[in-house]
Amino acid sequence: MSLLTTATPTTSSHFSAPLLPSSHTPRRNLTAPLRRNRRQRLATVVASVPDPAAGPLEYTPWLIAGLGNPGNKYYGTRHNVGFEMVDHIAREEGITMNTIQSKSLLGIGSIGEVPVLLVKPQTYMNYSGEAIGPLAACYQVPLRHILLIYDDMSLPNGVLRIQRKGGHGRHNGLQNVIEHLDGRHEFPRLSIGIGSPPGKMDTRAFLLQKFSSEERVQEDIKLNY
Repeated sequence: MSLLTTATPTTSSHFSAPLLPSSHTPRRNLTAPLRRNRRQRLATVVASVPDPAAGPLEYTPWLIAGLGNPGNKYYGTRHNVGFEMVDHIAREEGITMNTIQSKSLLGIGSIGEVPVLLVKPQTYMNYSGEAIGPLAACYQVPLRHILLIYDDMSLPNGVLRIQRKGGHGRHNGLQNVIEHLDGRHEFPRLSIGIGSPPGKMDTRAFLLQKFSSEERVQEDIKLNY
């Protein structure tokens, strides 16, 4: 997840200003120890700076959200590759997805020294913004540090594309997230190609269909890339 290497340090005693109004949303201090499987790690990172008088730096957190539909019925379907990528990141980084907040399954941890929130909205795809918008406000995550992961029918199966910003491309889940971020779309996104429906196959049926064995191999290679 190379975008995390661009995490922006700040000398503020808090993370940068909230993305959305948070007057009705309690703040949560991410400088508290972050619980991981093997050990605790502080979100506050002491960095090497030219001027020692500048004091310790705090790294702005990333909110990494995979889009999908909750429930066993949708497990392994094309529309749920966003969920699969978040699960893969959680396993690789030892982050436990065990918190329910803002209509989401949430894991709090770090990648290297960068604090992250791993998010799987439980609202169903088309209402993903109802989960991600309030979480961004609660944890004061700036727009540039919200990474959305989702399926993309415009890309061949298994192909990954990362962009710093963009529109919704008629993806209902992505469109709903933009709506709940006050119409802003200047956030990075990782789209995972799932191919397009063959022939005259219904788009919804295609999205909710499980991958063939050959397609699954292609997807797994990219998910483990």
